[in-house]
Amino acid sequence: MSSHGERSPEAELGLLDATMIGMGAMIGAGIFVLTGLAAEIAGPAAILVFALNGIVTAFTGLSYAELASAIPKSGGGYAFVREVFDDLPSFLMGWMLWFAYMIAGALYALGFAPNFLELLHVYQIVPSPEEVGAVIIPVLEAAVPAGMVLAFVAVFGLVALNAVSTAASGSVETIFTITKVSILVIFVGFGAASPMFSNAEFQPLFRGDGTVFSLLPAMGLTFIAFEGYDLITTVTEEVKNPRVNIPKAIFVSLAATVVVYLAVVGVAIGTLGAAGLAEAGEAGIAQAATSFMPTDLPVIRNGGAIIVFGAVFSTLTALNAVVIASSRVAFSMGRERQLLPSFGNLHYRFGTPFVAIVASAVVMLGSVVLPTKSAGNMSSLFFLLSFIVVNASVIKLRRERPNMNRPYELPYYPIPPILGIVLNLVLTVVLVVYLVRTDPLALLLSAGWIVLGGLAYLGLGAIRRGEGEEQKPERDEATPGGS
Repeated sequence: MSSHGERSPEAELGLLDATMIGMGAMIGAGIFVLTGLAAEIAGPAAILVFALNGIVTAFTGLSYAELASAIPKSGGGYAFVREVFDDLPSFLMGWMLWFAYMIAGALYALGFAPNFLELLHVYQIVPSPEEVGAVIIPVLEAAVPAGMVLAFVAVFGLVALNAVSTAASGSVETIFTITKVSILVIFVGFGAASPMFSNAEFQPLFRGDGTVFSLLPAMGLTFIAFEGYDLITTVTEEVKNPRVNIPKAIFVSLAATVVVYLAVVGVAIGTLGAAGLAEAGEAGIAQAATSFMPTDLPVIRNGGAIIVFGAVFSTLTALNAVVIASSRVAFSMGRERQLLPSFGNLHYRFGTPFVAIVASAVVMLGSVVLPTKSAGNMSSLFFLLSFIVVNASVIKLRRERPNMNRPYELPYYPIPPILGIVLNLVLTVVLVVYLVRTDPLALLLSAGWIVLGGLAYLGLGAIRRGEGEEQKPERDEATPGGS
């Protein structure tokens, strides 16, 4: 039971499930669509872009690990900030994270559709995605693009799975993630053994001014590829032995993802070359696979097809992960009375945050109308801001509660959280400057969501005062500090 008398989630996920949630979210469609973008901006140094982003991410990962071991509550970054900061900052943190996860979910659903159509096209079941027309929906008496229908079907299917069983959604995430990582391992194996790779040319390494600083724009735009390990902390209360397993899952998922990224990017540049990869754009990985993989593979047929397989599984696992994460943030906010209390209730039969899952899905589906580029940039901006606040939370909590039970303590404190703040702040500034020039709509939409959050905060506060509730429920000091 929670400190407020509500039913608490059951711990049904193991270390492997938690790790796969993080890897499933990180190794999403980003590795397929962002590799070409990184090569276009940074050239062969795109490999360093992913390596440096992995280092930047590691500092914040250390902060998440310490906070998760000290505060074993579901809700991820929101739960940590709620424990440390006052009402308004914690609300805005949850409000940003909730929307960022839902935006990401909409993008993954839209990314799933063309990849799934392409997979069907490979086996000559349907025409190419560009030739697939609209689907007549009798209830709506209207024609809806086939891609949009598939996106909605994917969301509805995963929402239904999550609504009835946390264990089932965790098992699906594990199976799908292992499948897509296996596909990428096959890609790397064939690529590294090909004659094209043995003649790879990685010089000149840098573009622009010839220094590592020329990589900053590419780092800012591809940083979202490392967003995902934080999702592990959104299901803390549903993981067995969370004080030990959550930090382990964060470290294993981050390390494995960095290795996979570097191997895939290295093979893609080594076979196609940075210029060829940049020219291919979002299809770069598929084009690289087609160039060196056999054309008579059983079932899968050819290299391009295996990458399409990987893209389908990648978008599904990433979508499932953010369905889990967005609903747990909403659940945590509802339990803390920072959203409607019904969001913080568990279903009497399924034991899942049913209302939070459905509400998150509704907003996620509504987000598909946002311009894709602007939605992705909004998500990146909100995640970078949240990482800054989480690193600050480690420092604040250490100062205010130095004797708190911390089964895992990050090494060399306070260097990692300070570096996490500085590096994420640099990337945030770089991204904002880039958006001012290229996508001001993303900044306007971000500001609009924050303003809407402020209005929601005031409205919910008025409702609570009318009901005679306190703004912040009494904290159970034994929960974060106990065993």
